Amino acid sequence: MLFTYTFMDIQSVIFLGATGAVGSEALRELLTIPSAQKITLLGRREVAGMPAGRVHQHRIDIFEPSSYAGLISGHEAAICTLGVGQPSKMSREEFLKIDKQAVIDFARACRQAGVAHFELLSSVGVDASSSSFFLRSKGELVEELKALGFPRLSIFRPSMILTPTNRYGVMQGITLKVWPLLKPLLFGGLKKYRGVKVADLGGSMARNLFTSGSGYEELEWEDFQA
Repeated sequence: MLFTYTFMDIQSVIFLGATGAVGSEALRELLTIPSAQKITLLGRREVAGMPAGRVHQHRIDIFEPSSYAGLISGHEAAICTLGVGQPSKMSREEFLKIDKQAVIDFARACRQAGVAHFELLSSVGVDASSSSFFLRSKGELVEELKALGFPRLSIFRPSMILTPTNRYGVMQGITLKVWPLLKPLLFGGLKKYRGVKVADLGGSMARNLFTSGSGYEELEWEDFQA
């Protein structure tokens, strides 16, 4: 669905996953928004070239919430773009540890610290009852996030994420060439399956923090363009 946006004066954001393709674009956009005066980055490595005083970076153990729980208090909103780039390249157990358990641990710590708005990078088609392991796992994660009771919970559901360069080999290279050609065929209810440029997706995650809203919302292709 498309939303009517009203600007919100959010000043503090905590971010898990800012070194990934989508996360780095979301961070880039955040830095262009003057009201975002406190940006805290949590991760296994630091991001180079960040402005001192405005951006605070902490190396953490993403699998150990006690390594970062004390850093969350005082933030109004959170972005989570943590995830596995190629789920097929690792075991189901490893995938669940990163894409599901580490995310819910972060979300739980955010909720306990009083974060009002939580954003998650997910995927189109996620469903806790899906026969697909990938979509079912991500759907179960969303249900767990709902149960935490955030005043506002935003789930971003892209289809193919189009990056400027091929990050994962031959198959992604083919997909990056072919997927944009499918756009004219994906209309009506199929628009949500259109590919989205990584800059558009990351940018929309950043800008959405500064719009009015409450409760649970799902954002898909049309929302990213809006």
